[in-house]
Amino acid sequence: MTAYENQTFDMERALYGMHGLTVRDCAFDGPADGESAFKECGDVQVDRCYFNLRYPFWHDHKLTIRNSQMTELCRAALWYSHDIEIADTKLYGIKALRECSQVKMRGCELISAEFGWSVQDLEMEDCTAQSEYFMMRAARLRFKNVQLKGKYSFQYIQDSVFENCVFDTKDAFWHAKNVLVRDSVVKGEYLAWYCENVTFERCKIIGTQPLCYCKGLRLIDCEMEGADFAFEKSEVQATVTTPVISIKNPSSGCITVPAVGEIIRDDCNAKGEVIVNGQPADNGASGACA
Repeated sequence: MTAYENQTFDMERALYGMHGLTVRDCAFDGPADGESAFKECGDVQVDRCYFNLRYPFWHDHKLTIRNSQMTELCRAALWYSHDIEIADTKLYGIKALRECSQVKMRGCELISAEFGWSVQDLEMEDCTAQSEYFMMRAARLRFKNVQLKGKYSFQYIQDSVFENCVFDTKDAFWHAKNVLVRDSVVKGEYLAWYCENVTFERCKIIGTQPLCYCKGLRLIDCEMEGADFAFEKSEVQATVTTPVISIKNPSSGCITVPAVGEIIRDDCNAKGEVIVNGQPADNGASGACA
């Protein structure tokens, strides 16, 4: 392999098209302000490097990045690449990962709006993230011990599993399909509207108006906090272990809760059952249909 150590690169496409590279303790920065340092490269190992220029890793394959930093100026760092491992690295530029596949991330810190769009087969573990529109239209995600703060996360994702995570994020999981969230905390308004075949298992769900207009929704032994107007127009099977402020017009299925402040029935097509403390509670729709 070709090795570069303790060098600074600032020219356009500094290492373009090269294969079999080891790059250690290098900086991609400088007055030439060049872009696309590793474009069209393969079999690349990067360790302890600093990236302050745009678009360094586009159309790459078999890429490993460790112990490195990508600044706010390192925009759109990884696009159209596959077979990627990123460990103990800070990614601070907007749109840091997009249209990539077969990605593994461990111990990373992300501050990156619009991170992860249309990514497939991403494993993320022991990472923290701040982002808006995080992971939109991604598929086959596997997250463990990930902490996220932001807005509009996981919209339109598919076929994904999340375990032992903490998500503080408004409008999360809208239009998501075939998703399992297990042993996690999910905080934010308007959770998972319009989702399909999404399951929350042993989760704590915090926020107003969660889980509306859903199909094939399941809650298994979940806590809910601040949940008002929950489950509106949803097809749902739910076992909730804490009191709920209000449940509104579930379309079908059964919701079991220990207590509920109010059950709102003003749609005659909403026929979901509510079981409170083991007893049926005001089940069936009321009101007239036009």
